[in-house]
This record gives sequence, C-alpha cells and structure tokens, in this order.
Amino acid sequence: MNNELPKTKIDKRTGIEYHLEGDYYIPNIVAPKQAKITLNKYGRMRLNYLKEHKKVEYTIMLMDGTLNTHLKEIQETAQTRIEQIIDELKAKSDLTENMKNTDMFYWIGTMNSLKAQAEEIVFSELIYV
Repeated sequence: MNNELPKTKIDKRTGIEYHLEGDYYIPNIVAPKQAKITLNKYGRMRLNYLKEHKKVEYTIMLMDGTLNTHLKEIQETAQTRIEQIIDELKAKSDLTENMKNTDMFYWIGTMNSLKAQAEEIVFSELIYV
C-alpha cells in the first residue's frame, strides 16, 4: 500500500491550490507583479508612514497590487501641491525675483521658509493621513 501524499491539491471550497513541502501543504499564493517606480522624498515618507502606522492598509494595498500606484499618485500630488502653495505664499510675501541679485541670502532664507511651510501643509493633507 502506498502512503505517499499527492504533490499538489486544490481546496474545493476556496479554490486555493497547495503544494507539498515536507509534511505540510503550502498555499500557492503569489503577490501580483507591480510596476517599478522611483520614489521621491514624499513617496518614501508615505510608504514609511503606511508601514509604521497603517499596517492593515499597507498590507491590503501590497496584496492587491495597488501600493506602487498609490505611492506614485501621492508623490506626484504632493510635488504639485507644494509648488502651488509656494507660489501662493510667495505672492503674499514681499519677495521679488530682483532680490535674488540684490539680497541673495534674504531671498534664499525666505524661499526655504516658504518651502518648509508648504511641506508641513502637504504632510498634514497627504502624507500623514
């Protein structure tokens, strides 16, 4: 009498296929292929936030294959929004393009301040939500 187990089997209830590893059946589950993307600062920040604070949402997006699409959308939206906010803040300030030549350090300091303000807004709107 042959007591050898079959190499693969399919659960009729769930439709999941299993393969034999030693004495155990392991499900043949493969995450869907995702497009390769290059993450910028905002994409990496969103990814880290999801991993550390939204583990369930991160896992669901990873298993559904929507994580990279989400990160790409967030980073593009964040970049656009930061540029838009900087333009709005620059229009409200006393900063002029001529100051680049006349008072360069003031211009640089003010632009850095405007960028920091814009990033804080975007962090609260998009990244840490």
